[in-house]
Amino acid sequence: MSRGRVRRAAGSPIAAALVLLQAAVLALSPGCDAAAVTTDAEPDYREALSKSLLYFEAQRSGRLPYNQRVRWRGHSGITDGLQQGVDLVGGYYDAGDHVKFGLPMAFTVTMLSWGAIEFGDDIAAAGEWHHTLEAIKWGTDYFIKAHTEPFVYWAEVGDGDTDHYCWQRPEDMTTSRKAYRVDKDNPGSDLVAETAAALAAASIVFRGSNPHYSHILLHHGQQLFEFGDRYRGNYDISIAEVRGFYASVSGYRDELLWAAFWLHRATGKEEFLRYAVDKADCFGGVGWAMTEFSWDVKYAGLQVLASKLLLDGDPQGERHRVVLERYRAKAEHYLCACLRLNNGSNVDRSPGGMLYVRQWNNLQYASSAAFLLTVYSRYLAGAGARLRCPDAPAVPPSELLALARSQAEYILGRNPLRLSYMVGYGPRFPAQVHHRAASIVSHKANNRFIGCMQGFDHWYVRKRPNPNVLTGAIVGGPNCRDEFRDDRTNYVQTEACTYNTAPMVAVFARLHNLSATAAEEGCRPGTALGLSAKCK
Repeated sequence: MSRGRVRRAAGSPIAAALVLLQAAVLALSPGCDAAAVTTDAEPDYREALSKSLLYFEAQRSGRLPYNQRVRWRGHSGITDGLQQGVDLVGGYYDAGDHVKFGLPMAFTVTMLSWGAIEFGDDIAAAGEWHHTLEAIKWGTDYFIKAHTEPFVYWAEVGDGDTDHYCWQRPEDMTTSRKAYRVDKDNPGSDLVAETAAALAAASIVFRGSNPHYSHILLHHGQQLFEFGDRYRGNYDISIAEVRGFYASVSGYRDELLWAAFWLHRATGKEEFLRYAVDKADCFGGVGWAMTEFSWDVKYAGLQVLASKLLLDGDPQGERHRVVLERYRAKAEHYLCACLRLNNGSNVDRSPGGMLYVRQWNNLQYASSAAFLLTVYSRYLAGAGARLRCPDAPAVPPSELLALARSQAEYILGRNPLRLSYMVGYGPRFPAQVHHRAASIVSHKANNRFIGCMQGFDHWYVRKRPNPNVLTGAIVGGPNCRDEFRDDRTNYVQTEACTYNTAPMVAVFARLHNLSATAAEEGCRPGTALGLSAKCK
């Protein structure tokens, strides 16, 4: 049986402590110190980018469009919300199951949008701009539907417990599609603030091509921010059904700061920046020094956004320089920890060089780190600045980008097992991904109904490759010793999530453009990643 709920139970304090304890035990095992991996030919980042965007089409819920490229998927969840009298058709399944969880879905869209904002030219140069917009809009269209009243937001469709006792294709679903909402009496500040951040970021992406849609996104984003701030509370307190899956350990304060920075960037209104400055201390924005950036913990991301205001010389940022410098110090703590230049307070690495945070679905943390490293290297380069670390006071932007590149390479197969952790990329990749739709014969190939137990008995336990390739999915990945077991029942390592792949879209696009530039200038592979134009 799938135990995806245990993976997400990292959200509960007890389970989180257990996961951290497991990680600590692994970290003490022999062979968990960093070591070099021999290099091969440079990955094809353009192919990786194209496939990463294809993955989001496989995760779609609702009525699929005529231009759907993942042909083994069909319509699903087409009555979502009907029981509650609201249209909740659409959105994304987060992983290998069929619940639509609002918090990780919103974070996925925020990361896709942030990548499009920063590296849109790189994405367009690779010919993937249209697919990126489609991936973002599939999420934002759903968020608009789910925001049915100013102070009402539909947080979840489906029940995780019943879903995890069933192994079915989404097209055959017989599990509960009950919808759960947050409102004034049952608040969910973390969820609605993350959604506000996603909508604000997406509004920037669509501003040039679809200004009317951009305006609608921003309107909903501002309303949701007001909702989250006025009626404060954790959404997993209001909705008990989510606690075992995506409980918000960090609380809602990081999401409110995160949303404020995104709304400031989208609107230019100083009131949002003032909010983030005024609440910098009491909401932990300048107090929490993190070594993790994830769907739950947003501090490192919002600290990077705050730092950009200073590095860009933003006039509003200059007026709040003292507080923003404190934000920047925390952002650089995270980045220095990834680089292992943080006076001992560093992010662990596997022998093969993978950034390692915890055992369960570790590649989500490596991909998020790769994104922040890539973004911050651009911010530093644009300002002619360097990263300030306790063990190295002037780190050039190229070192941040080099570490991001090493994580991308690891994911794409430059690792001790020579296994690509992106499904469908390279000669060897996970064949038994923990994913219901991919692991069962396509509904289009065989439309005979497959029930819950039939799915378990005939498909879940099969020791054969999945009949459908979940192209572009990044699985949970190996442990701290670079060990990986390709088995559908090994959900800790073989389940893929949308928020694993979302940060890598921009990273792949950036690395592809830099590699292409290097080739044009006659450079050796990788030398252009040092941000130097003089590489011939």
